Amino acid sequence: MTSVQQDGFTAFEHEAWERIVSSYKAKFGELTQQSNDALLDVLGVGAGTRFLDVATGPGYVAAVAARRGAHSAGIDFAQGMVDEARRTYSDIEFHHGSAEALPFPDGSFDAVGISFGILHFAQPEKALAEVFRVLRSGGKVAFTVWATPERAVGFGIVLKAVETYGRMDVPLPPGPPFTRFSDWSECERTLRAAGFIEPQVVEVGQTLHTRAPETSFHVMLHGAVRISALLRAQTPQARDSIEKSVLADCAPYRDGDEIRVPMPCVLASAIKP
Repeated sequence: MTSVQQDGFTAFEHEAWERIVSSYKAKFGELTQQSNDALLDVLGVGAGTRFLDVATGPGYVAAVAARRGAHSAGIDFAQGMVDEARRTYSDIEFHHGSAEALPFPDGSFDAVGISFGILHFAQPEKALAEVFRVLRSGGKVAFTVWATPERAVGFGIVLKAVETYGRMDVPLPPGPPFTRFSDWSECERTLRAAGFIEPQVVEVGQTLHTRAPETSFHVMLHGAVRISALLRAQTPQARDSIEKSVLADCAPYRDGDEIRVPMPCVLASAIKP
């Protein structure tokens, strides 16, 4: 699919998502699913809702929507993710395609959800314009992103360790700021600019559960994209110091070998007039 290779950032993201299907499920799957019901609740997804899960990944949100009785579909730009979703949820329709060029007619859906996907888009405004197009009048969009690193502690302690023991200025393809939509006002502004009305933003609590010595360092090294690339670009000595620092900083969240780190997300929604 040539459309996903149009810029360096998208190519970088695409290559990673094709490669980390299994590790993403193992490292992030349980965590990101914790906000699925909140996302679908704010969209009002229930029996008969025509629902689209954009950046569906392994199909988690689409599957929950289907269990609610929705006419559910998912789309992802990584063929590996689409294949995994189809294997797991064979009764749901999954498509291979770009969020920035959705292959659906105008007004096809009552609700569109994007679970932790918008921060991976090279052109989030273009993706939201496509969502706007495929929604019916009165339909709703909702997306989740990570809260700021100060709130999403798993990210915060990893980034602090990199700043202390490694280097942040590693060569990565330029893309939108990772925490752009962690800013509630930026969520509202961008949704309004896309034509949506009545934007609402809330925080949803989530907790990352690991067992020592595994921490958010390992989750992000093996299951993420940009932060994984940041960690892999460090020297072996720096990476070892970062790993040890993160484990030490987990002490306040540790009970024996169990580590439970706050990882809340921002949930933004709006209506197509």
